[in-house]
Amino acid sequence: MAGVSVAATAGPANADICGVQYDSRRVGVGDVFVAIRGGTTDGNKFVDAALNKDAAAVVTDSEETFARLHKERPELGIALVEHGRRALAEVSAAVFGHPEKKLKLCAVTGTNGKTTTALLLEQMLQSVGRKCVLLGTIETHIGDEVRASEHTTPESRDVLAAFAEGVQGGCTEAVMEMSSHALEQERVWGLPVDVAMFTNLTQDHLDFHGTMERYAAAKARLFEGVGASAPRVAVINADDPTAEMMMATARACEVRRYGIDDGEWRAENVVLEAGRTQFDMKTPVGVVEIASPLTGRVNVYNLLAAVCAAHARGLSLEQIAAAAKSLNQVPGRFEVVAGSSKAGLAVVVDYAHTDDALKNLISLAQDLVSEQDGRVITMFGCGGDRDKTKRPKMGRVAASMSDFVVVTSDNPRSEEPMQIIEEILVGVRESQTEFVVEADRRAAIEMAIRAARPGDIVLLAGKGHEKTQTFADRTVAFDDVAEAARVLQEVKA
Repeated sequence: MAGVSVAATAGPANADICGVQYDSRRVGVGDVFVAIRGGTTDGNKFVDAALNKDAAAVVTDSEETFARLHKERPELGIALVEHGRRALAEVSAAVFGHPEKKLKLCAVTGTNGKTTTALLLEQMLQSVGRKCVLLGTIETHIGDEVRASEHTTPESRDVLAAFAEGVQGGCTEAVMEMSSHALEQERVWGLPVDVAMFTNLTQDHLDFHGTMERYAAAKARLFEGVGASAPRVAVINADDPTAEMMMATARACEVRRYGIDDGEWRAENVVLEAGRTQFDMKTPVGVVEIASPLTGRVNVYNLLAAVCAAHARGLSLEQIAAAAKSLNQVPGRFEVVAGSSKAGLAVVVDYAHTDDALKNLISLAQDLVSEQDGRVITMFGCGGDRDKTKRPKMGRVAASMSDFVVVTSDNPRSEEPMQIIEEILVGVRESQTEFVVEADRRAAIEMAIRAARPGDIVLLAGKGHEKTQTFADRTVAFDDVAEAARVLQEVKA
C-alpha cells in the first residue's frame, strides 16, 4: 500500500481492501486489521478474531504474530511494521483516499480551553460560509451533523474516517482538539496542521506523563509536526509560563503571540459582565472591538486564540468581530442552568477538573457576586484512576476561594469514592471555610442549591457536559445540568 512504511511482508500483495479497523469487533469482510500493542491492551491478541470475521489482510507490530500468520495462513496478506500507531494512520489515510490533504486543519492543545476555543473557531469559520469537520471532547461535527464524541482525540483511523465523510459532504476546513495523550501516542500521525494553537499548561494527566516537563513536551509536539511538516502558523498564549518553550518548538512556524498582559495580538480595555465580554483587540494589522455573549476572563483568552486562528485562515478582523457577537454558549463551560435566575441566584455547570481551572472558575464567580453581596458555593469532586496529586490542590483552591464547599464524587471509576474525598479534604481542611461531604453527587447538587440565597452563585464543577457517571462496576446516566434543573423546579414549587 503506497505511503505505508513496512519492515516485511508475506502472502499476496493484491488483497482487495475496502476498509480498515483496529478493533476486531468492528471488522467486516474485506477490511485490513491493524494490530497495535497499546498501553492497556495488545491488538495482536485479537488477530484471530478479526480473521474469523473475514479480514482481508493483517498489519502487525509483533514479529511473533507475523511469523505465526506467515506459517499458518500463507494465503493471507501480512505486513510487519515497526510502529503500530503510525501504520494505522498511514493505512487509514491510504484506504480513505487521503482526506487530510483535502482539508485545512486547525488544531488546539492545552490543559484548559481546548473545547471552547475549537467551538468558537468553528463558529467563526462557519460565519463566512465555510463547512467544517470538528472533533472535540463534547461533540463531533461533520458539516451540519452533530454526534457525541467518545474521546477528545480519537485514534487516527476514526479521525480520517470523519475527515473523509467531511470531504464527501463538501467540507473544506477541520478543527480538532489534540490532547497530550494523542500527541504522545501519535494518534495524530501524518495529519498536516495548518494552524496550531496552544491555550495554557497547568497540572493534569501526570498519571500518564509522570512529570510536568514530559507533559509540556507532549503538548509542544504539535508545533513540530507529528509525522508531518510543522504547522504554517503557531498561535501561542504569551501570558502562559511555558510560552517561551512552545515558541522555541515552533521556530519553523509563523508565530502569533496572544494575551492580556503580553503578545502582539492583545486584549485591551477588557469589560467583563455576566453574559458579556468585550475588549479592544490590538493586532499587527489593526484594532477591532470584540464583543461576545461569553462570560469571564478565561473566555478572553479563548476568544483571542480563536481570533488569531480565524485570521490566519483568511477571515478579516471585521468578519471576526461580526461573528463574535453571535457566538453560542459552549455546553458545560460556565453553563448557566435555565431557571436559576428566577430563583434570584445563578447555578453554573462547568467542566473545571484541575486546580487551575477551578481557580479560574471561582475567581469569575467572585467577580460576578461582588456587586450583589452574594456568596460562592462550590460543589466538586475528583475523578478516580487519575492524577491523585491534584486532589488536595483542588480542595485547597475550593476552600480558600469559596464561602461554602460541598465535596462529592466525580467519576470514581475503580477507586472508592470516600478515599478520593479524604484526599481532597487534606486541602479543604487548611481553610476555615464551612464544608460538607456528600458522596452521592445527586444529593450533593441538591444540598448545594438548597444552601443558596438570592444573589449567590452555585458552581457545580468537574463533569460539565458529561452525561454519565462511571463507577467500578457500572456506568449510569447522569447530567449535572438536568439534576440542577430538577432541584430548581422543586425549590420554585
